Amino acid sequence: MPNVVVVGTQWGDEGKGKVVDVLSRHVGAVVRFQGGNNAGHTLVVGGEQVILHLLPSGVLRSGCVNVIGNGVVVDPRVLLDEIDALERRGQPVGPGQLVLSVGAHVIMPYHLVLDRLREEAKGHRRIGTTCRGIGPTYEDKVARRGIVVADLLDPARLAERVEEILPEKNRMITEWFGGDALDAGQIVADYTAMGQRLAGYAGDTVGLLHRLQREGRGILFEGAQGTFLDVDHGTYPFVTSSNTVAGAACAGTGVGPTAIQEVVGIAKAYTTRVGSGPFPTEAHGDMGERLRVSGGEFGATTGRPRRCGWFDAALVRQAVRINGITRLALTKLDVLSGLDAIPVCVGYDGQGDAFPATLDEARPVFEELPGWKADIRGCRSLDELPAECLRYVARLEELVGVPVELVSVGPGREETIVRGDLFTR
Repeated sequence: MPNVVVVGTQWGDEGKGKVVDVLSRHVGAVVRFQGGNNAGHTLVVGGEQVILHLLPSGVLRSGCVNVIGNGVVVDPRVLLDEIDALERRGQPVGPGQLVLSVGAHVIMPYHLVLDRLREEAKGHRRIGTTCRGIGPTYEDKVARRGIVVADLLDPARLAERVEEILPEKNRMITEWFGGDALDAGQIVADYTAMGQRLAGYAGDTVGLLHRLQREGRGILFEGAQGTFLDVDHGTYPFVTSSNTVAGAACAGTGVGPTAIQEVVGIAKAYTTRVGSGPFPTEAHGDMGERLRVSGGEFGATTGRPRRCGWFDAALVRQAVRINGITRLALTKLDVLSGLDAIPVCVGYDGQGDAFPATLDEARPVFEELPGWKADIRGCRSLDELPAECLRYVARLEELVGVPVELVSVGPGREETIVRGDLFTR
């Protein structure tokens, strides 16, 4: 199995968790390389649903090492809660199964408070952040005032860092927003205790990944969010606070670009978006609600209803360019069953092959394809799909310029149609 990066091609929630879970049987490690617990990856295994926020999506595969890379921002309380939840399910996560980078930055209580207070203060101009402290933590990372996992393992160092950082944060909380000051002693005590629990998981993830490469064991790099939430390439300012694209896998884990052989893009058979920001192909009214209900389009992290609309080939085509995508996985195709006709955006009016600088005024040009009535969740090969369904998949391939080599027809592991050699190695 080659080393593969898996990325979302839309605004997140494309079904990356399921695809990573399917691919994880072929690799030695699954690595998260960016984001935090603002991501929610949903797996359905044996009819049971598991939602992961920080743990990589290979955690349910025996023999697979799961790595949280240095590019991730980690809320230790959330991580420990996830580990405990899996243990209660009878799926314990041992230190040999999960390795946490000592260089990953830590989400602190003041990050959570400031994230919420800032968003509340914006009123109708709010971004739609999950208020999980992700943005403020990345801010501190870039400003060189962050706290990393290694600091949690050294109580004296942690106390020194908190005493240095907290006065400024408390002034912001109390003087700017009228909030309550946080107590340094309580923070140090709480995070020291969590650091002790995480000590067995923390380690040199760069060395581990390079050892796995030498042994010839494939590595799967798992992105969070989607391409158009990338802080550089997304619909700014309605984006996340990290780089979500394939190139970030290198900086976020400590492997070089020559170590990556394939980039798999995940695209939903329609389009969804959570929170504010432009969405040219959004379907309003009854049709938007139909997609939302049929697709179960509610955030795995926040529970917020997702905005729903039609497949945007111009958007995904741009994602293919930015990420260097070599293969595509198409998810939730079953949600479109029962429609008489399915619109697809083939481009934006007046743009030709160019992608606009902003999508705020982009006017989608639609092409209508025939729908299909049959329930396709029981299909396990392409030749079992209705002709109209096959035509839909072929047209999307043609529009985005990349072959579709995995089709998801339901949430379960087994509800997957595979073509091409990458997913069967």
